[in-house]
Amino acid sequence: MQTDSGLFDVTVVGGGLAGTAASIHLARAGFKVLCIEAEVDPSNPVGESLDWSAPALLSELGLPMEELIQDGTATYKRHVILKLRGGAEQHYVPSDWLAKPPFNVELATIHVDRSRLSQSIREIFLASGATLLADKVVRVVRDGDRVSSLHTEKGTEILSRWYIDASGSNASLFPRAFNLPSYDFGPPKVAIWDYFTVPESIEGTTLYADCEGPFYMSWVWQIPIHSNTVSVGYVAAGESVKEKRRQGQTVQKIYDGQLESFSGLRDLLKSHHVSAPRTTSFSCRAHGRVAGPNWLVVGESAALVDPMTSNGVTAALRHAVEAARLFTRYRNRKWLPWLPRTMYCRRVLDMANFFNSGIERVIYDWPIRNRIGALVAGDVYTIPAWSINNIYSRIQPNGVVYTLLFSLFLATLRVAMNLLYWFCKRSHPAAAVCATS
Repeated sequence: MQTDSGLFDVTVVGGGLAGTAASIHLARAGFKVLCIEAEVDPSNPVGESLDWSAPALLSELGLPMEELIQDGTATYKRHVILKLRGGAEQHYVPSDWLAKPPFNVELATIHVDRSRLSQSIREIFLASGATLLADKVVRVVRDGDRVSSLHTEKGTEILSRWYIDASGSNASLFPRAFNLPSYDFGPPKVAIWDYFTVPESIEGTTLYADCEGPFYMSWVWQIPIHSNTVSVGYVAAGESVKEKRRQGQTVQKIYDGQLESFSGLRDLLKSHHVSAPRTTSFSCRAHGRVAGPNWLVVGESAALVDPMTSNGVTAALRHAVEAARLFTRYRNRKWLPWLPRTMYCRRVLDMANFFNSGIERVIYDWPIRNRIGALVAGDVYTIPAWSINNIYSRIQPNGVVYTLLFSLFLATLRVAMNLLYWFCKRSHPAAAVCATS
């Protein structure tokens, strides 16, 4: 079976956050959109603690922050608390002066129930006029550097003028089909998480870190997704989790053992588990050249950002906006011009590189963290990272000049961070470094 090439202007592969957001923006711009998603009701989405740039992007979809708070989809995120195993802690709160002229920065952000958020976005998607096809793309047909058609598991050949890959990091459909360059950050990691009912939750994300020593850090998140429900997850290098499994520990025992090691989490184990812990493995990766003459890659297919950065949702929504903007601007041309799509590739890669390399060098790995202290290292990473997202939101570097200047700025920060890393590692070499504890 073959779809009529005149039925749809754009085919979006993937119905997750990036795919549905891109579909909504394109449908509103007057495109006839087909979105292909094998798992129409995806389960266990992650990314519940959002950075300060996400609310404005959600509002563009029709989901203002106040509405998400009122209907129970979100809770306020006033600050981030970093707690160390030894008992020390640090509060990261945006300064009030940033909200005043000339900065006028939005200081409020949220935690979200991702299942409820996905459902709200799905309803907007269905009302936008876009078409949803429950199927799986299994083959990308190329004509040089173009996508000429897609073939699905059920035997349908999809033809359209434009294509977007939002298939996710595991599939990375177009990066595989076009053998796009990839850049990895840190070792593969595993996340194990569960949900707990609590009498009352605070309006902030709490991170519990095991990071005092010359080893790769592991950490636990505590995110209040409802007034009486918290998400609690453990993240560690995949090899350390595999080693514990080889020693005979179950996933439940590994998870409970981490919570027991922090005084602020022990009481949760006494409460009822809503369900067995969820697990997922991931590798932080960014792809280069994520745009072609008639296609773009968005969301985690383009770049998977470490969850500690709280930047995954922002990246997905931002990619969706920029992809829709590119197709809308050049809808009357045969192909996307080389320069605008090259600038899109530059922005996607540079932002992912900045967040992933920053969190790896300053927080996860030991040299900088041990030299200046874990709490100070949190400041060294958090302040630039939070500022970069706000700068990006303000200047929206879509043109050539702004994109190149912004890329140069990010490159300068990365060079400074790498020099600090080199200096700290050289001046305080570790006698023995283990993957994690």
